[in-house]
Amino acid sequence: MRRMLEVDLRPLLSSVTAPALLLHRKDAPFIPGEGMRWLAEHLPNGQYVEVPGDETPGFIGDVDGLMDEIEEFLVGTRVGGAVDRRVATVLFSDVVGSTERAAGVGERVGSGLLESHRAEARRLLARYGGREMNTTGDGFLFVFESPTPAIECALAMCRASRNDGLEIRVGLHSGEVVFEAGDVTGIAVHIGARVEALANPGEVVVSQTVRDMVIGSVFGFTSRGHHELKGVPGTWEIYVVGT
Repeated sequence: MRRMLEVDLRPLLSSVTAPALLLHRKDAPFIPGEGMRWLAEHLPNGQYVEVPGDETPGFIGDVDGLMDEIEEFLVGTRVGGAVDRRVATVLFSDVVGSTERAAGVGERVGSGLLESHRAEARRLLARYGGREMNTTGDGFLFVFESPTPAIECALAMCRASRNDGLEIRVGLHSGEVVFEAGDVTGIAVHIGARVEALANPGEVVVSQTVRDMVIGSVFGFTSRGHHELKGVPGTWEIYVVGT
């Protein structure tokens, strides 16, 4: 006990680059909240959360309250244990310059092009075994059980839209998601949206997670470099999928 109490890790805190959640029960008698707050402030990615209670061990007292905080920290949701949680690949797509395109060809023709694009995207979705989760404006959010059919669908969508005189951009990421009430949530969904925003017109871009999951496949990947994704810790290497 004496040796443990004499250990001083303060010089090492700056080297801890991983996000860290520090949970503290407000009335715990042996661990002062001020010390936990100080520790969170001196970790590069530290987050301090105070919850009710006076128990020191995390496995007694209001365990569910602690689990809720941990769940939100890890996956960006707080839905409890009875949920449909899976590892999946999310695909975000968006039509580039749809407003300008409609202005150039007329609203009626432009609307027809978009309807044709939506119909073709849904046909390809059915072909590659994905699931449509959301349609926002000119874009889609599709979910696939694995990355390979997701990439194949994305490439086919780009080719089909180009043949129709439209350009789309597509982004993919794989990670744990939560299916609830007809929607899909979780930090992986947020990352997928951020990845899609980095694509140029006509491109399919993926996170390093997706690229690593399909190493040895027929796909070719070109690094787009490391990027900071808004609201997501760290930097992420992004790859363009070769057509």
